[in-house]
Amino acid sequence: MARLSHAQARREMVERQLVRRGIVDAGVLQAMGQVPRELFVADDLARYAYDDTPLPLANGQTISQPYVVALMVEAARFGRGDRVLDVGTGSGYAAAVLAQLASKVFGVERYAELVHTARQNLARAGVTNVEVFEGDGSMGLPQHAPFGAILVAANAPAAPHPLKQQLAEGGRLVIPVRADGYQDLLVLTREGDKFSEKNLGPVQFVPLVGEQGFRDTRGGGAGID
Repeated sequence: MARLSHAQARREMVERQLVRRGIVDAGVLQAMGQVPRELFVADDLARYAYDDTPLPLANGQTISQPYVVALMVEAARFGRGDRVLDVGTGSGYAAAVLAQLASKVFGVERYAELVHTARQNLARAGVTNVEVFEGDGSMGLPQHAPFGAILVAANAPAAPHPLKQQLAEGGRLVIPVRADGYQDLLVLTREGDKFSEKNLGPVQFVPLVGEQGFRDTRGGGAGID
């Protein structure tokens, strides 16, 4: 049986993996149907780009499965004129999706190799409103704050204080947080100096390494054990 073209697989992904699981935001569905995920994975994995699974990247990182990306973007609920922060940019896929819906996206990625890869992938995909920086994602990008939304593609011991403070009023932080060996996807909404919280359920992400995240056990450095 012939394999679907990338365009066909993308359409099926939207219908089977997103719509059937409850993603209803028309803008999110349109964005997910437009961004060519095959450009954000290794060439030998392009045939699996629209499978319902995360895929490996360099430095032990992963590109999240399409449903999780859509779930996080929908939960962020930012406006067309907002600036958005993407923490743990990886290969740039989620940033490309966000770029369809926000005025400007700022990505921050710990690994220089992935920063280079993300910039190349975004350029190949024709995405022009994303800037990717190398840095400690747990500290955010204060020089570009405030953000209408912040999405974190790595699990943290708690929602980092710097990220919470970089949210605009009413802005949302979507982040996986580990507790008792499990990870829950949390949505924190800024209400003045307070934050309301909603739990979207269990997820599985790589650790957020950094000053306000976990310690890099491979090479030491700041962080929480």
